[in-house]
Amino acid sequence: MTKEEVLEKVKAVAEAPSCYSGLKDVIKSYCDAVGTAGEKAAAEKLIAALEECVEPIDATIGFLKSEEGKKILGADTAAAVLKTAEDAKAQGEKICPCPACQNGKVVLENKAVLLG
Repeated sequence: MTKEEVLEKVKAVAEAPSCYSGLKDVIKSYCDAVGTAGEKAAAEKLIAALEECVEPIDATIGFLKSEEGKKILGADTAAAVLKTAEDAKAQGEKICPCPACQNGKVVLENKAVLLG
């Protein structure tokens, strides 16, 4: 992938409804640093944040089955998202199927582009 393509994936993480505000802040800092002397340091922080935030599918499924997940998302939403996650796992997916995690996975797969 080109740097521009990876940057689009970074922006897609931030635009996803499932992206939390702390990660959005890290993404904004990285985007603001692109083309500056601080870009590599900001990329390192972004990668570390994504490594922490991109959820394995089993953790996602566990959360969606939990009382906390049902309370946060609502029982109906948790059940619908659980079905999506279980279907994704059955097809071999290893990462949460939400847009933030899926785009974050692509960024992590191409982190060398950001650090280069």
